[in-house]
Amino acid sequence: MRLANDLPEHFEYFQQRDDARGHPGFTPTQKIIATLRQLAYGVGSDMLDEYLQMAKKTGRDSLNHFCKGAQSCLPGMLGSLDCMHVGWAMCHTAWRGQFHQGDHPGPTIVLEAVASQDLWFLHAFFGVAGSNNDLNVIDQSPIFDDLIDGVEPPQAFFANGEHFKYGYYLVDGIYSEWGTLVQAYASPLSDKRKYFTKRQESARKDIERAFGVLKKK
Repeated sequence: MRLANDLPEHFEYFQQRDDARGHPGFTPTQKIIATLRQLAYGVGSDMLDEYLQMAKKTGRDSLNHFCKGAQSCLPGMLGSLDCMHVGWAMCHTAWRGQFHQGDHPGPTIVLEAVASQDLWFLHAFFGVAGSNNDLNVIDQSPIFDDLIDGVEPPQAFFANGEHFKYGYYLVDGIYSEWGTLVQAYASPLSDKRKYFTKRQESARKDIERAFGVLKKK
C-alpha cells in the first residue's frame, strides 16, 4: 500500500485515468500487483488476463514503468562489482589443493561478477587458482581490457559540475581507490556524504541479490 500511495505522486502512469470509453481505468494497486506478480513468479504479462482482467500490453507497460522508477539515481553507474566463492563438488583430485582455502569446507571457484538491478550479469570471470580475495581476482580479470584498449563504450555523465566520459562500478571497501571503482565513505560526517553512502550501499545490494539468486538455483 505504501507503493500504491507513493508511485502515483511521482509517476503519471500509475495514476488512475479514464480509458477510451470514459470508464475508470486500472487503479495504482492493480498495476502494482500485476508488476509484483511478474517479478515474484516470473510469469509473462499475458498470464494476468484471468486474475486481473488486464491485457498483455498493460501488464508489460506496468512492469516497464515500475522498473524505470526503481532505477538507481546514481549517474554513470555501470553496475555493482563483487566476488563470491562457488563450491566445486566435482573438482579434479589433482586440483583440490589449488582451489581449497582454509575458510571453506571444500574446493571453491571465485566468481567475479557485475550485475544490474534487474539481475542482468554484465560481466563474469572465474577460474583463478590459488588463495584469492577480491583484489587478487581483479588483478587478473579482463574487466578493464576494453577500457585499456580504447574500445569501451562511452557512458558519459555529469557530476559536481564535471563531465566524465566513462562509467564506473560500485564496490565495497576492500577494493583499491581507482577512478573506475566507487566506494562508500567509511565514516561519513557531512549530510552530503551520508546521503551518498546510503545511495551507494542501497545500489550495491543488486550484486548481493544476484549472488543470492545463483546460490538458490
